[in-house]
Amino acid sequence: MRILVTAGNTQAPIDRVRCLTNIFTGRTGARIALHAHDRGHEVTLLTSHPETVSDSLKSIVSPKAWSVHPYRTFGDFQSLMGDFVTHRSFDAVVHCAAVSDYLPAGVYSPVAETRFQPDGRWTSDVGIPTLVDRSAGKVRSDEPELWLRLVRAPKLVDRIRSDWKFRGVLVKFKLEVGVNDEKLLEIAERSRQHSAADLMVANTLEGADAWAFLGPIQDHYERVERPALPSRLLAEIESVHEERGRG
Repeated sequence: MRILVTAGNTQAPIDRVRCLTNIFTGRTGARIALHAHDRGHEVTLLTSHPETVSDSLKSIVSPKAWSVHPYRTFGDFQSLMGDFVTHRSFDAVVHCAAVSDYLPAGVYSPVAETRFQPDGRWTSDVGIPTLVDRSAGKVRSDEPELWLRLVRAPKLVDRIRSDWKFRGVLVKFKLEVGVNDEKLLEIAERSRQHSAADLMVANTLEGADAWAFLGPIQDHYERVERPALPSRLLAEIESVHEERGRG
């Protein structure tokens, strides 16, 4: 099989030296990509942290069946992923990357007479409350306060089937915080169906290093210990691909 794996985090630039991002390092995606290669598949890895596989390159037995493509920002990743999914013939996409949910759309400061109140209102001592655009190549650090406007980023996983017309096996990842297993599985399955993914890997931040749910497998989700996740996931991807080929 030809498998595309995405891993790591995206940066959402505020200016040329600052950004919003998340804590994820791409280790899970790297392990999945390396295990897929070990099973004899042709693997393309898109990652913001190529160093996670650098120590393992000596184990790459077939360099022609292995490629790594780095990215940094949300825009980099969107362009790279769209190009690969649209123009290359992959049998499976494992979308493990932790992609930005929001993107900066301006940096502002209130003028001297404008104040933000605890009840959520803007007020001004003279006229209309006013914010001044402070966007710059490097936003100045001498303002008493700055307000960052965020807008929703496009959901790239939802573009895989619709805009990018991918028809192979699609794996989606879902992370939640502070929910029990029942609620996690409810959210995960609804999310999987929304994105038309074949398989979902779901876990909580609290248990991320120990386990994940994988499914649906015969109409239910299996709880998988984290070290076993790459092999269990690849086995299911191969199974879905084989069944689809027979159909």
